[in-house]
Amino acid sequence: MSFSPDITERLARARADLRMGVPVVVEQNGCGAVAMAAETVNAARLKQMMELGDVALTITSRRAETLKARAYDGDISRIALPADADVAWVQGIADPADDLRVPMKGPFQCLRQGPADLHRAAITLCKSAHLLPAVVVGLLDNPTAFALQHNLTRLPADAANDTATSPHNLVVNARLPLDVSQAGRLHIFRPEDGAEEHYAVEIGRPDRRKPVLSRLHSACFTGDVLGSLKCDCGPQLRGALGQMGAEGEGVLLYLNQEGRGIGLANKMRAYSLQDQGFDTVEANHRLGFEDDERDFRIGAHILRKLGFSSVRLLTNNPNKVARMQENGIDVAERVALKVGKNPFNQNYLATKAAKSGHLL
Repeated sequence: MSFSPDITERLARARADLRMGVPVVVEQNGCGAVAMAAETVNAARLKQMMELGDVALTITSRRAETLKARAYDGDISRIALPADADVAWVQGIADPADDLRVPMKGPFQCLRQGPADLHRAAITLCKSAHLLPAVVVGLLDNPTAFALQHNLTRLPADAANDTATSPHNLVVNARLPLDVSQAGRLHIFRPEDGAEEHYAVEIGRPDRRKPVLSRLHSACFTGDVLGSLKCDCGPQLRGALGQMGAEGEGVLLYLNQEGRGIGLANKMRAYSLQDQGFDTVEANHRLGFEDDERDFRIGAHILRKLGFSSVRLLTNNPNKVARMQENGIDVAERVALKVGKNPFNQNYLATKAAKSGHLL
């Protein structure tokens, strides 16, 4: 028996380290790199990193498109750090907050030689840590020795790049009387990789042999809790639970994938960009994210854990229907949920319809 952390536990450590500004080491086939999140890098560690010599600021192709930087590696761009680069320069490239005030940030020397798997792995780790997807990466001759010398978390690039969904295990469930139904029960699911827990709200006692009225609801602190008028999330949450209460049964999955999977801080960055005139999709792209970073496989996994294989899905998003079908959950019916439109979210809803295919 070993007390040493396995690869899943090391991945959880790596995410936590990056959030705190601590570098991590990734390696593949004898090659390695030390990586620091641009968002949390400090001056002392950046200076040490630049002494390694072969250092690049890695961003996604979405962010590179905004900066007019070449993405020779397809999905990412490796920008060589100039000799006078400081924290302000690194974070100015990573964060689009000042793009309109300082639109010309180049010219950039974008790298095109050598493999980019280590850089890609570092970007994936930053996304999973809900940080801006931008990483300072320095190549290493002996990654194992470097990690041991500096007491850094070390993991293989293949593991970091693996997008498989971590298994979710039921922690506990208990009766929870609700406004919509006294016959409520809350189930708590915890992933094995140390990421956020997710919840299932079960109304009544749905027959597992029949399609259950169901909704996959992504957490929205601003809409669900604060009553934000910028989106329709709060009304959709309450509307879905109300319909389940009226029918006497249903299951709502409350998935902690805030801001379409980018986290609350990045969602607020996107809101700030929307105040500058960009729509919700454009804002995500300027930050370096895709339109939607959520993992709908989590919802399918939890539904199966609860014993459901078929649903009547409350959604206006055809992509959710397709993702459920792909992951073994039969969607017997799509049930529309058109609520929450107001003067403050008209453009947001129009963008969801035009660019994300929502049926509004």
